[in-house]
Amino acid sequence: MITRRTFTTGAATMLAAGHLSTRGMAATASWDLSTVWPDGNFHTHNAMAFADAVKKQTDGVVNITVKAGGQLGFKGPEHLRAVRDGLVPLADVLNIQQVGDEPFMGVESIPFLAVSMDELKILHKYVRPEYDKIAARNNQKILYIVPWPTQYLHLKVKVAGVEGLKNIKIRVPDKNAVDMLNAVGMAPVMIPWGETIPALASGAVAGVSTSAVSGVDGKFWEFMKYIYPTNHVWSSQMLTVNLDSWKVLSADQQKSVADIAAKMEPDFWANSLKADVDSLNRLKEGGMEVVPVPDAMMTDIRARTAPLLEAFLKRVPAADKPVRAYLAEIKR
Repeated sequence: MITRRTFTTGAATMLAAGHLSTRGMAATASWDLSTVWPDGNFHTHNAMAFADAVKKQTDGVVNITVKAGGQLGFKGPEHLRAVRDGLVPLADVLNIQQVGDEPFMGVESIPFLAVSMDELKILHKYVRPEYDKIAARNNQKILYIVPWPTQYLHLKVKVAGVEGLKNIKIRVPDKNAVDMLNAVGMAPVMIPWGETIPALASGAVAGVSTSAVSGVDGKFWEFMKYIYPTNHVWSSQMLTVNLDSWKVLSADQQKSVADIAAKMEPDFWANSLKADVDSLNRLKEGGMEVVPVPDAMMTDIRARTAPLLEAFLKRVPAADKPVRAYLAEIKR
């Protein structure tokens, strides 16, 4: 929830860092970009690379400053609303955390809907137009979308089957993940990233469902021992810009910024794959063990979570057509 204090802080940020003026026929924009991820995270690196490219291409006319680690006071689930309301010009929005406002944004977290990044690219072909519509009705434009890499269960205990997961309290980022891990008998707790490490440290949770990249961000080796490569869901970061800020730019400036985003997006996807490999190696260096998930265990997890696909499509009718078109293309 965005509080009155947060609103005041965000409004001040807009006045201080979102100033727009004109120089000749060109608008000059100085924009803050809010992200909850730390400086070392690859999504933050992507945002910084994008900001540098935009500054260079526009000769400094459009200047973006990346505010990492939640410096501006916004939590991940607040980013869609923060950009919508003009509290910050740009934000790196985690799609699955916006389902309270826009349920369709949870489509990637349907269990095992996409089992590889190649399948995720095909899924995006069908859901990206819907994401764009959602952004537009929330007074913003998506500049680029980059997925998190494969997902893991990070746990304190070693298990050989689904029964071993029973009642383990585990942090999850969104409501769909709550439903999924409830289905396999765990005790999921929805917690924003900024509150995850304190929850681990206090013992409020004994596991985390997330990527290896976040595992490195959180130094999971200090709290947990085992990593299970279940690759059960996906999620993506969307860099969005407030439409009121965007419209101040000239048509040529808009095209330049949008073209840079489109050109850089494939490289950002490649960065995601690399970040997974590098982060998994770092977790192992820290003392964590990657435990191959037995076939029987994975079959059981898939069977228990399979009904969640139809449940999601019933709950979010707008997802029915694009998801079924995607499933038809991959012949599933």
